[in-house]
Amino acid sequence: MIKVDSAAKIKIASLMQEDGFDVTTDYVRVGVKSGGCSGLSYDLHFDKAHKEDDKVFEDNDVKLIVDKKSFLYLIGTTLEYSGGLNGKGFVFNNPNAQRTCGCGESFSL
Repeated sequence: MIKVDSAAKIKIASLMQEDGFDVTTDYVRVGVKSGGCSGLSYDLHFDKAHKEDDKVFEDNDVKLIVDKKSFLYLIGTTLEYSGGLNGKGFVFNNPNAQRTCGCGESFSL
């Protein structure tokens, strides 16, 4: 399961609306891909439909989809949003990551 904190929920709803998506019917696709300074990086974008092999979750009124491969890396992750002067934007609080880069956008196991 992947969780979404309150600040991330508010930001996701705002961004989805700006991009022509509907938070009540559309999805946030969360994934992992090769790259970044630690080996793996997070991928986050909006999607109107899920594929047959996707895992589908809903937390805090946000619908999330994750492909099978990425799901193994993301179990137990909380998607957070940090704004303000020193804010980083979306942050993945991933208990599976053993090492992360300074910016928090990549990790390794």
